Amino acid sequence: MSGAVLQVGPLLPALQTEITAEFAARRLPDDGTRAAFLAQFGAGIRLAVTSGKVGVDAALIDALPNLAAIVNFGVGYDTTDVGAARARGIGVSNTPDVLTDCVADTALALLLDVFRRITVADNFLRAGSWSAGNFPLATRFSGTRIGIVGLGRIGGAIATRLEGFGCTISYHNRNAVPGSPYAYAASITELAAGCDALVVAAAGGPDSERIITAEVLTALGPRGYLVNIARGSVVDEPALVDALLAGRIAGAGLDVFADEPRVPAALLGLKNVVLLPHIASGTHETRRAMADLTIENMRSFQADGTLVTPV
Repeated sequence: MSGAVLQVGPLLPALQTEITAEFAARRLPDDGTRAAFLAQFGAGIRLAVTSGKVGVDAALIDALPNLAAIVNFGVGYDTTDVGAARARGIGVSNTPDVLTDCVADTALALLLDVFRRITVADNFLRAGSWSAGNFPLATRFSGTRIGIVGLGRIGGAIATRLEGFGCTISYHNRNAVPGSPYAYAASITELAAGCDALVVAAAGGPDSERIITAEVLTALGPRGYLVNIARGSVVDEPALVDALLAGRIAGAGLDVFADEPRVPAALLGLKNVVLLPHIASGTHETRRAMADLTIENMRSFQADGTLVTPV
């Protein structure tokens, strides 16, 4: 296969360097020169490489008449218009599996933090408050009931880790997972009502937008915690803020937000919320593995028109 390669949005610096050297990738301008760039180079582009944060929308797909594949650096690809791509016969790939362990580790870190109040205790000590008295008691995590929304690769890895803490695990998917040892809940509301913490590991996209509703949060209850390492779009963020401020849930651990990097100001002053800047997969090892798989997909497409990890 032949044809030019287009980079859409920023990528890991090492990956940018590699795809420029190996594939002579051109970066799509982010300024007023984009239209002129596409008029000059758009017809020659056959492969686009992007990230889950930026993606390739329908308008850009329309501007690339000979585009044949979109390679996504990241497991999430909801920012790419997959429907528009498939309508044109354009292949789309992502980087699954290689970030599963680190994202699952982060989910466990957030669960432990919100139950045991690790971050709050750290701030308590640093502020010199220990000299005035002991830190307030927290909540035991081992043996709790944990509900997982989305028992895919990452959800399954989270469940495996939870077994080591003696947790009772239940889950909700569109359909029950054949052979799963965990209890299946027919709805997210039902799942939330029967657990001490709800972990969101569902894929992003139109089908999962705001599936964590005010009703779900009410079912979770004033002693329940929400942890989200999926996509900010999966949670009704205003409803979550309201539930936290009103004490309708006990707390939350959030790695993702609806309008990143903007975070609701009301969350910043809450001691029962742990906030992370979308770092669940942010380790040297995972980023390198993601970059390697991105390049594998690009090489495969350039060689014979196939993708190693199509979605």
